[in-house]
Amino acid sequence: MTRQHDPVIDVTGLRKRFGSFQALDGLDLQVRAGEVAGFLGPNGAGKSTTIRVVLGMYRHDGGRVRVFGADPLADAVSIHRRLAYVPGDVSLWPQLSGGECIDLLLSLRDLRSESATRKAELIDRFELDPTKKASTYSKGNRQKVALIAALCADTELLILDEPTSGLDPLMTREFADCVAARARNGSAVLMSSHILAEVEELCETVTIIRGGKTVQSGTLAELRHLRRSRVTATVAGDVSGLATLADVHDFESDGDGVTFTVADGGLAAVTTALAGLDVRTLAVEPPSLEELFLHAYGDKEPA
Repeated sequence: MTRQHDPVIDVTGLRKRFGSFQALDGLDLQVRAGEVAGFLGPNGAGKSTTIRVVLGMYRHDGGRVRVFGADPLADAVSIHRRLAYVPGDVSLWPQLSGGECIDLLLSLRDLRSESATRKAELIDRFELDPTKKASTYSKGNRQKVALIAALCADTELLILDEPTSGLDPLMTREFADCVAARARNGSAVLMSSHILAEVEELCETVTIIRGGKTVQSGTLAELRHLRRSRVTATVAGDVSGLATLADVHDFESDGDGVTFTVADGGLAAVTTALAGLDVRTLAVEPPSLEELFLHAYGDKEPA
């Protein structure tokens, strides 16, 4: 049983080997209640293997894994009553309709009758035709079936592995709104994705992995301290003083327009320097999640 402030998912030093291949090599991951946690890494980094260990589908070789404070292998039944899982490639019963597939998934949780209203709302929200056979569904519609079934259940943990695969932008927006609402109501959400903009918009914390290891982890605000913000301004006057500031890099000037990057600790000096000039336009953009991701994967630009 987890205490109030303990992580819902708590993974430390996780190791998993398949024959001679070391899939996970000391990976760390934590997800807390009320938090949407992004889990990033390219194909082969170990995201899906980690999720399968957390779900109790794989036995790990080393490290510590706890879900709700329990062992995912020894306590799989009690843990799975409290979570919902959506894989990135959903397989359905081909001869059942979409609605029947949802009902069957809900019946496994004894939820079919009590979730009827919620199911109808989500079917309408995701614009799914529940009367069509699952065999006729596109990848996106199969994904909708799994998402609707998962969101119908009032679980304490959602584990989503590439959940928007096949969804169009409108449905992706509906998905994001649903997930954000679940987090506000106290559910923990672990979302694996390769869509950086989606993670940046939805997630509060991010764990970036490479080669089965955690290479960066923290809130987006914390991770942005690792990179420089980009400043774009239109300025009248002598801008040469900006270029000589210690924390300013990549300075470019074109007429009255200037662009440069600045380390987090140098913003105060830049603001002071700009205050002595005639600034007509000014934009300061924090580093994007894509820049942080590229930095973790070998971007050699100085931080």
